[in-house]
Formats: sequence, C-alpha cells, structure tokens
Amino acid sequence: MSDKVRPTKLKFKGEKTKKKRKREDSEEGGSSRRRRKDEDEESADSWVLPEQPNDIRGPTYILHPSDPSPICITYDSTRGRVVLHSVDKDKTEDGTQPASVLDRTPTEVSQVWVTTRVAGSPTINLRTGTGEGKFLSCDKHGLVSADREARGPQEEWTPVVFPDGMVAFQNVYEKYLSVDEVAGGAIALRGDSEEVGFRERFWVKIQNKYKKEAHDEERKRKEGMSTDANIDEASTNKLYQAWGAGRTIVSAEDKKALKKAKKEGHLAEALLDRRAKLKSDRFC
Repeated sequence: MSDKVRPTKLKFKGEKTKKKRKREDSEEGGSSRRRRKDEDEESADSWVLPEQPNDIRGPTYILHPSDPSPICITYDSTRGRVVLHSVDKDKTEDGTQPASVLDRTPTEVSQVWVTTRVAGSPTINLRTGTGEGKFLSCDKHGLVSADREARGPQEEWTPVVFPDGMVAFQNVYEKYLSVDEVAGGAIALRGDSEEVGFRERFWVKIQNKYKKEAHDEERKRKEGMSTDANIDEASTNKLYQAWGAGRTIVSAEDKKALKKAKKEGHLAEALLDRRAKLKSDRFC
C-alpha cells in the first residue's frame, strides 16, 4: 500500500490542472508581475458571494445558516433526491472546520449545483453537478425535487439578492424556497412560502471567475447603451432605401411626375410672392 498522500482539493470535471512554474527571472519587477498573475489565477476559482442576480452562474454552493448546524443543499445521486447536508460534518484539508459559515466551501461534487440561464432572462436553472444532470424543480403544492432531465416552468427560479448578500429563490408560482421542519423533526426543502424570512434566506457562493464574467458583460452592455451613434437621416435613407448604391433610380413616369411637381411648386411660390408684394404695396 502506498504511503503517498492523495490531494483532497475538490476539482470539477473538465477543470484543467495548473502547473507550477519555476521562477527563473531574478529581477524584482518580473517576479512581482508573475506573482500578481498567479494570485489572480488562483483567486479566479475562489468562492465568493454574488452582488447581483446576474452574478449567479456556473458552479453554485447553496448554504442555509440553520441552528444548531448550518446545512447545504445536496443531491444524492444514489437515491435520486435532494438532501440537506450538515456542513459541520465537513472538514478542510488540514482536518479543521471553518469558524464562519461564509468561510465554507464545497467538499464534495454532490454539494455543487450548476446554474444556467437564458441570455437576458431573470430566471435561472439549477442542475445537479453529479449523476445525469437533473434540474431542481417545484410543483404547485410546494414539493421540491430534482428528478427531471428537461427544464420547464417548474424548473425556473428567480434569485433575489438582498443588501446583506443573502439570496432568496422565487419559483414560477411566486412562492419562495425555504427550509422547513417536517414530521419527526427532520428538515426538508419546501417551495410554498409567501414571504421571505429567516427560513427563506440562503448564502450562495459562486466562483470568482464567473462573477468577473458577469461584471464584464454588464460593463460592456452599459458602454454600448451610452454610446450614441451619429446618424445622418437623409444620407442613411438614401443609402439603405434606394437602389444603385445610393443613386436614386426612378421610372420615366416618375420623372414626369417629379417635373410636374417642381413646376407646380415654382408657380405656387411665384403666386405667393406676388400676393405678398401686392399686400405690402397696399399698406405703403
């Protein structure tokens, strides 16, 4: 049996392993730049809180500060059901437990949900990170499950981010996801709360790189809206509403009609000038 210690850091399927590079450059400036770059790359996979609903995307870790033990929403692929897991049972790589709930990070892939959304939509879908990929759903009776491979209205959730950073999830029936005590003292998820209280507020943690991605998209969108294009209406109409690359092409009948309109226009102008002159001579 090998005595080699296996790494316990949680990795996701398809995630590339970063190789450590030796620092050969002895210059202070070059080494400091590389150090900042390494720190940025490392912080990209760190777990952070969302600031706005659009930040919630990619791998998602959902916690509830229940008493006496905080819990996280987990999917049991063996039984095919949603489970509320006590995070006090989880320990970090050094065998200790984080002092704060906010310092918690997922220790198993089953604790991670993959958040997806249609571009421009305020609603999200929460898909399991293990198994065949089932979506978290809620029916009209408030029963929460994760047994559907296709998404529909019951699989849509609208996240509401509060000023303190906590998040509430509203379903298609305008009810909220909550942690409720059922028969026998067990705790289960429900989706029939009318108002948002302690039971309906969750801590949601996402990876920093997806949060940066959302902020970059929002910044580009605002920059695009603030940039007003200067459009010459006359030239634009001539270019895009005429034939011959901007040259106005008309038929022989249209040419006759144009000449007639111009002639009548000149006669009308002459008549108006004549009337104005007669009127001014009358009062002189």
